[in-house]
Amino acid sequence: MDSPCQPPQTLNTTESFRRGSSSSGPSVRHWPCFPDRGTVKGQELNIYFVSSEGVSYMTVCHCSLPVAKAFCFLEDLRWEFTACFNSTVVALANRPYPFLEFDSTIQKLKQQYNQSGGPALEVTLAEVQEDLRIHPPQVIDLDEVELTNGIANGHMEQGPGSGQNVRLEPVTAPGILSLVLNIMCASLNIIRGVHLIEYTFQDDYEGMWNVVAFLLAFVCCVLQCHLYLFHSSLKKHKSFTLLSVIVLCNLYLLGLRNAWQLVFHISVASLSTFLILTRKLQDRTNDCGV
Repeated sequence: MDSPCQPPQTLNTTESFRRGSSSSGPSVRHWPCFPDRGTVKGQELNIYFVSSEGVSYMTVCHCSLPVAKAFCFLEDLRWEFTACFNSTVVALANRPYPFLEFDSTIQKLKQQYNQSGGPALEVTLAEVQEDLRIHPPQVIDLDEVELTNGIANGHMEQGPGSGQNVRLEPVTAPGILSLVLNIMCASLNIIRGVHLIEYTFQDDYEGMWNVVAFLLAFVCCVLQCHLYLFHSSLKKHKSFTLLSVIVLCNLYLLGLRNAWQLVFHISVASLSTFLILTRKLQDRTNDCGV
């Protein structure tokens, strides 16, 4: 796909070739969930797409471009593709590589629209406008697209997130340090908690809440490690929740830990939270969706 950062009134196009059979790969099984024609609205860019005969055509345009011109472009693109490839070629394609030669046609058509500001025939534009008035395209929420694509590909949990193959940036040296310190804190918490269980049974459960605080702090330390290593939706909310619970547990254990121990545990939790929030998603290279 071309970069969407273009001046207003320009078109960026990408074509997604999908097989309509049940043997399609998992990356395309979500496509039938969407209508044959729709719009995904963004802040500055909109995505327009149409599907026909097992092939989906998509264009990314600036929001100032009229909707009719975008769908007119997609109709011209569909006719050009149909003229170059028959349904048998599309049905037998497992990967988009057989259609790479069509990129030159896409570039010519895009250049034509960018220079002339629309289709060559005004009749075509009028027909598309009338068709859109009678059958307006369905507007799809961007979060819905990301969620459906992520679940269909098995890369993300069910929640708001990216529809792409999600990978985090490589673990850094501070990240390794925070993991080691978090494991150390988790070990100290579980050891103290297990030892307290024995005394709790002997003292008629008077220290039960101390045991709960140690075990809860242990679980939160483990979850912080998991949150740093793996991508998760609502990462910010989860990380701050874990930090808050760790702080509260350590404050509750003030009588069993001195001030330096409390500072150590809270500092480790704060460092882990900072690294969790600053570890970004790794950009995926443009690989035609393969």
